[in-house]
Amino acid sequence: MRVLGINAVFHDPAAALVVDGEIAAAAEEERFSRRKHGKRPVPFSAWEQPELSARWCLERAGLTAADLDAVAYSYDPDLVDAEYAPWEDLRTTYARKAPNFLATALPGLDPAIVRFVPHHVAHAASTGLAAPFGGNCAVLVADGRGECGSHLAGRYVDGALTTLASQRLPHSLGLMYEDLTEHLGFLRSSDEYKVMALASHAEPVHLDLLREHVVVRDGGFEIRPLDWNTLAKRRGKHDDLAQEHAELAASVQARLEEVLLSLVTWLHDRTGETRLTMAGGVALNCVANTRIFADGPFDEVWVQPAAGDAGTALGAALHVSEDELTPMPGADLGRGFSDEEIEAVLRTAAVPYKRSDDIALEAAEALAANKIVAWFQGRSEYGPRALGRRSLFANPCYAENLTRLNDVKGREQFRPVAPVVLAERASEVFTRGPIPSPYMLFVHDVRPEWIDRVPAVVHVDGTARAQTVSGDPLLERLLRVFEDRTGVPVVVNTSLNTAGRPMVDTPRDALECFGSSPIDLLAIGPFAVRR
Repeated sequence: MRVLGINAVFHDPAAALVVDGEIAAAAEEERFSRRKHGKRPVPFSAWEQPELSARWCLERAGLTAADLDAVAYSYDPDLVDAEYAPWEDLRTTYARKAPNFLATALPGLDPAIVRFVPHHVAHAASTGLAAPFGGNCAVLVADGRGECGSHLAGRYVDGALTTLASQRLPHSLGLMYEDLTEHLGFLRSSDEYKVMALASHAEPVHLDLLREHVVVRDGGFEIRPLDWNTLAKRRGKHDDLAQEHAELAASVQARLEEVLLSLVTWLHDRTGETRLTMAGGVALNCVANTRIFADGPFDEVWVQPAAGDAGTALGAALHVSEDELTPMPGADLGRGFSDEEIEAVLRTAAVPYKRSDDIALEAAEALAANKIVAWFQGRSEYGPRALGRRSLFANPCYAENLTRLNDVKGREQFRPVAPVVLAERASEVFTRGPIPSPYMLFVHDVRPEWIDRVPAVVHVDGTARAQTVSGDPLLERLLRVFEDRTGVPVVVNTSLNTAGRPMVDTPRDALECFGSSPIDLLAIGPFAVRR
């Protein structure tokens, strides 16, 4: 069965293709359109479809739209409760018309094969049906909103989902965090990760008050109105961050973690499962994920790498597929380019380059010499994390490299960068978070003896969002050579982009980023481009 999954209603439009139970391709529209998050999550934009990523998914598999058995759309307009939100009727109208919009975007598509999948069911399927361990598991979804809810707790048994609890709007952990993001002067539905980083710079001084306003109730929660201005004044986009802003961020983050722990404990009590899978935008909060792993009742916790709305394209396709499903093989589900295609772009750009006999060796030696390396290898990642396919690497031994990378990317200086490490060496450097941790979705404590050795990747609270590597021979070689040269098995890894731009996806994107940023080496396929 050939199923194309589509996410289009809110933000992060994406497409995914499942063929005979296997994930053939998945990509976010932003990587093609070069618009961050694809579009803004307003009702007026709900008509837009991820046509570029959808076309690519079909091309990747050698299919046309006429070859599809089904299209799974991750939103069901029949479930919408529009009473609380202005303009919601417009979003719902556009969702109902999606089959016709898709047929226009993908010639040959029969609108009759489009099937609506409830938003949170698509989130649940993206993790419960894609997890590497397969079989039965508990599933927790938490995000801003779906059609009429913001949370789902359930259980997969033999591929079938049973929903045990859900939370109706307007109560929403994700919307609470979005409101806070906007209050702190950041872009809502985009910059929530900045709030998570900011939270580490203060103590949760308002936690007792927040416990009165965010209340857990039998597998769900109630969020009572609270004026953020009474705790910290609203910050303008260009205003300085004050201590009161960090304290408010820390307090909301701490309460979010407490509520999530209560929800997973309730879910464990109801299911008796030992494995928990998670999705939804809230599941991208790697600090909370580690609390759930370290302090919660489940033995294993797996988070969908594309846990945000982009992942619902994959989840919807998995939910609709009638074949036996193969677990998600990895996050490298996007576009890749042959050596010939890469070299053709380099020649067109007329930049000096050379073909390397050992590109990993050249990159590792540049890093050991404290150079910044852009790393473009293989198929791009599905989801918001750079996982060694479209990455910026640096030497972690120099504390100033945090400032240096944030300057290169044009980011706020309070934001951390992450380490990448061989899975077999990770436990020597990191603790508390799960190991292996291939998708950079948990934070880990840095062991005391390593804090001064890898200062660039140590956040102010002594943690690091580590990515472990296994099964990627090229990246493994880079890490081994770097350790041979420096004695350190860790490299700084951050996304290959600049602030406000989507992650690099094509060779042309890589050259544009390299040309506009003080990057010393672009390792693109087997080719080396130097400043």
